Amino acid sequence: MDYRDAGVDVEAGRSFVEKIRSLVQSTHRSEVLGGLGGFSGWFQLPTGYKEPVLVSGTDGVGTKLKLAHQLNFHHTVGIDLVAMCVNDVLTCGAEPLFFLDYLATGQLNPEQLTQVVDGIAAGCRESGCALLGGETAEMPGFYQLGEYDLAGFCVGIVEKSQILDGSLVKEGDVAIALASQGIHSNGFSLVRKIVERSGVDLHASPTDVRGEGFALLDGKNFGEVLLTPTRIYVKPVLAARKAGLDIHGMAHITGGGLPENLPRCIGADLSIQIDLQSWEIPPIFNWLADAGEVKPADMFNTFNMGIGFVVLVPPNQADQTISWFESQNIPAYAIGKAIAGSGGLIGIPD
Repeated sequence: MDYRDAGVDVEAGRSFVEKIRSLVQSTHRSEVLGGLGGFSGWFQLPTGYKEPVLVSGTDGVGTKLKLAHQLNFHHTVGIDLVAMCVNDVLTCGAEPLFFLDYLATGQLNPEQLTQVVDGIAAGCRESGCALLGGETAEMPGFYQLGEYDLAGFCVGIVEKSQILDGSLVKEGDVAIALASQGIHSNGFSLVRKIVERSGVDLHASPTDVRGEGFALLDGKNFGEVLLTPTRIYVKPVLAARKAGLDIHGMAHITGGGLPENLPRCIGADLSIQIDLQSWEIPPIFNWLADAGEVKPADMFNTFNMGIGFVVLVPPNQADQTISWFESQNIPAYAIGKAIAGSGGLIGIPD
C-alpha cells in the first residue's frame, strides 16, 4: 500500500499549491519576506510606531459551509473567513497585517478548494492584509466526501495610545450602525433548519420565494442570497479615524447579535438605548422570522438584523460619520445613544 491507497493524494496537494500560488502573491504587502512553500511565514513589522501592539483574532465560517457544499458555491465563504477575523481585530483600532488559514477536507479537490482560497485572497486584498500562509489537511474518513472545514487567524497592529477598549465611550455618544450585506456568517444552524422545514428551493429567485422587492442581489438565486459574504469594514473605518473622526468604540455584530456584541465596547456603567425604528430590517430576516416562526427576541439574539458593525462617536460628529460611511458606499444609521446604566441594551426585544 501507499499513501494514495490510504486516501491521501500527494500529487493533488502539489497541484493545489500551484493553483493558489498567484492568489497568495496577489495579497502580499511590502513587509512580507520569503515566499510560498516554507515551513513558516515571515513578516517584518511596519515602521512608524512608537509603541506597537500586536492584536490577534481567530474564527471560522460555521455551518454556513453546509450551504456552500450543498450549492457547490465556494468563493464567498473564503471572504467570510477573512471578514470574521479582520472585523474582530478592527474593533480595537488595529490594522490587519497578515492572515493564515487552516483548510481540512476528506479528499482534496484542487478545483473546489481553489475557489475557497480565491475568496480568502479577495478578502485579504479588501482588508489590506497579506495571506501569509496556511495549512491544507487531507483527512480521509474524517469528513464526508466533497466537504471541508475552515479556520482563520489574523494578526494586526495598533499604536498603544490609540487602542479602543471602551474607556473612551461617554454618556450621550451616538451609536452609528454600518449596514450588513445580509446574514453574514452567524446563525446558520437556525437558517438551515428554517430552509429545511420551509421546503424552499435554493435555486429559485428571491422574488419567487417572497415576492417583488425581496431580492438582495440582482441576478442571484435564493441560495446565493444566503451565501452573500460578510462585509469587510476595515479600510473605511481606518480611513475614518485617519480623517479625524473621533470614534470612541467599535463593535462587530456577530453571533449573539446586537444584545451580545454592542455592550462589549462600552463601560460597565453605561447602556445603549436603541431605537428600533431607526433602520429598516432587510427582507431576508423577515422571511426567516416568518418561515421559521422565530420570536423577535430570538431573531435579535441570533442574527445581525441588517447591522454588521457599530461605531460610537460624540453627538456633534454623528451626521459627519454617517456621511463619511455613505460616501464609502456603506449605508449608515444613528440607532441609539449611550446612557447611564449597567452595561446592556435597552429597547431590544427580550
